[in-house]
Parts: sequence; C-alpha cells; structure tokens
Amino acid sequence: MEKIKLIIAQNIAELRREREVTQAELAEFLNYTDKAVSKWERGESIPDIAVLKQIADFFGVTLDYLVEAEHSNTAEIKTVNNRVFENRAFITGIGVVLVLLIATLAFVVLDFAIGTTAVNWLTFIYAVPATMIVWLVFNSIWFNKRINFLIISILMWSILSAIYLTALALHQNIWLIFILGVPGQVIILLWSRIRSKRMLRKPD
Repeated sequence: MEKIKLIIAQNIAELRREREVTQAELAEFLNYTDKAVSKWERGESIPDIAVLKQIADFFGVTLDYLVEAEHSNTAEIKTVNNRVFENRAFITGIGVVLVLLIATLAFVVLDFAIGTTAVNWLTFIYAVPATMIVWLVFNSIWFNKRINFLIISILMWSILSAIYLTALALHQNIWLIFILGVPGQVIILLWSRIRSKRMLRKPD
C-alpha cells in the first residue's frame, strides 16, 4: 500500500508540473485544499477512487496511468494534454469571435433598416459584456476559476458603461449609474474571499 501511495504521489506531482498547474489550481478544480494535494504528492495520504478519476480526467490520462510506476507513453500524454488545452482555447476564441460577428451583423442590419444613427455603434459596446459572459462560461468549465471574480468585475462595469453610453446617445447623462458599481464590486470581492475561505475549511 505504501508503494502505491508513493507511485500515485510521484505521478500526480509529475503530471501537475508538466501541465504547469499549481497545487492550488488543482485543489480548486477538485474542490479540495492545496494542503490535501500537498499530502497526496508527498505520499502521506491517497485520494479516494472518485478523486483519482477526477485527477486522471483533468490531466487526460487513465486511472491505470496514475498507479503505474513506469510509462512508455509519457511524451504522448504530454502532447495530448497540450492539444486538449489548445483545443479548449481555440473553442473559447471561436465563441468570442462569434459574439463579435453577431455584433457586426446587428450593426449592418440596423444600418440598412434605419440608416446610420448615433446608436448603431452601441452594438459593439454591448458585445463587450456578451464577450465577458462567453469567457466566464468557458473559464468556469475548462480554465482557472480563480480569475472568475475578475471576469465578473469586467462584466459588471461593461454593462454599466453600455447602459450609460446608450443613455448618452439618447441625450441623457446618467453618470450616477456608476455608483451602483461600487457596492457591486464590494459584493464580488467579498464573494471571492468567502469562496476561498470555504475551500480552506474543507477537510482533507
């Protein structure tokens, strides 16, 4: 049993370093603490089978890979991991480009329908919060969730800016709307801190 612990510990540590993932990032993905991941990598404890499956899926390997001392396809696994990351980044990029394409189509349609006006360009302004939503979704699924609070902050301020610029184009100056962003930003920061503390309180 001790030998298996050490093998699993070595494999997790090697996969994590090859993927350039920190212990904290892996812990967040697994909803564990970085202290627990550290214990696993030192061979002091071992994840249960369900967590091992999550780890294997995260790094794109099989469960057998995690318990085997020797691997003949390490380079192949690393290539697959890099390809998976690149594919996910590519899909995220497509989502962002799709938002910009929709904004451009909306601009063209409005230009043909009602002609050039002072509000047509707002389609590109509203594309910013839409882009943030796309980024938030994909980041929550595939990437580092630690920056979600940053994405949400940009989303909030871009929505407020879009509303302000819309009103300004209609000759209404409602700059006071930005005051709403202050408590909103405080809530976002508190939420991010509470979430971090909840992770730290989670038992190993």
